[in-house]
Amino acid sequence: MKLTTNQQISVDGVVQDNGIWARPLFDSEAMAFVNDFYQRADAFLFGRGTYDLFAGYRGVRKDLENPIVGALNTKPKYVASTTLTDPRWADTIVLSGDLAAAIGELKRRREASCRCTAAAT
Repeated sequence: MKLTTNQQISVDGVVQDNGIWARPLFDSEAMAFVNDFYQRADAFLFGRGTYDLFAGYRGVRKDLENPIVGALNTKPKYVASTTLTDPRWADTIVLSGDLAAAIGELKRRREASCRCTAAAT
């Protein structure tokens, strides 16, 4: 598994509210890229602040036909946090302690499952 980031930033360097401010400015090509990005993901890794933002907005939506909402609500989510103990968003696993080791283990597990699947076909 490779770790890929998606960050929206304005020309003058503004990054805030996880890109929600930018969405009205996206043309159809930019939105298609973002939708495809979420659909291709195997899982999502969040920091606590971004997780809370997404869980409160995307996590409560039921319109799973939306490519972003559907991906976020049907795929595993991992959140790096030392304070979150009871995540309410389905399929969320809290990572704490040695985050580099925990993320490395996620990558190794995914790589092993990909080899098994490829070998079986």
